[in-house]
Amino acid sequence: MNSMSFIHPQAKIGTGVEIGPFCYIDKNVEIGDGCRIGPHVTIFEHVRMGRDCQVWPGAVLGGVPQDLKFAGEESYVEIGARNMIREFVTIHRGTAASGKLTTRVGDDNLIMCYVHIAHDCRIGNHCILSGKAGLAGEVDVDDWAIVGGGALLHQFTHLGSHAMLGGGCILTKDVPPYALAGRNPVSFEGVNLVGLRRRGFTHEQIEEIRRIYRIIYNDGLNVSDACRVVEQTIDSSELRETILSFVRGSSRGIIR
Repeated sequence: MNSMSFIHPQAKIGTGVEIGPFCYIDKNVEIGDGCRIGPHVTIFEHVRMGRDCQVWPGAVLGGVPQDLKFAGEESYVEIGARNMIREFVTIHRGTAASGKLTTRVGDDNLIMCYVHIAHDCRIGNHCILSGKAGLAGEVDVDDWAIVGGGALLHQFTHLGSHAMLGGGCILTKDVPPYALAGRNPVSFEGVNLVGLRRRGFTHEQIEEIRRIYRIIYNDGLNVSDACRVVEQTIDSSELRETILSFVRGSSRGIIR
């Protein structure tokens, strides 16, 4: 602990936690074992952080939501284990209006400098949010997804698992799993081959994903008809069901 930091007596600090100078840690904060909190970090109340996270200088966690519907209700930020939260990241609490009350960040994520995660967002595990990316309220980012630097994600958008959104993109639709998305307006650029290969997907699995997306994107069908053709022509598998479930469940519609 550092004597130049303010740590509220009601904060729960785990064992082996390092806290640098000039930090502010509010009441009702829980910091897990082995975390390292750099200098000039602010953690407001109702933040829970898992073990072995690293928070770099200037980050602000648990700020009040930038949502005019927020009425001062008790809401939360929950951060999992082994996250790297770099300089000047901001993560805001949830809201009652969303029905969620909680902004969630999973495990093993890299959140680079100046990223903003707004109220009620949900970040999965093993994600990378590159520098200056901005996530509006209630954005979902599934496991292993990558957000490029400077990308802006409209509220309620959804980035599927193992998908990659290019830098500087403005996302207003959903990006389905395993996809590579780029340009403005954002469009489907193919399958995220490099990411899938790095994560151990086999050639056969990648070819199955390609066949599914050829039907959805290249055969001139509307989304509903394309999903039916996929079911009729591609054998059932975890990959197929993951894609179909995402596409059919998309509230904003998938990128074109």
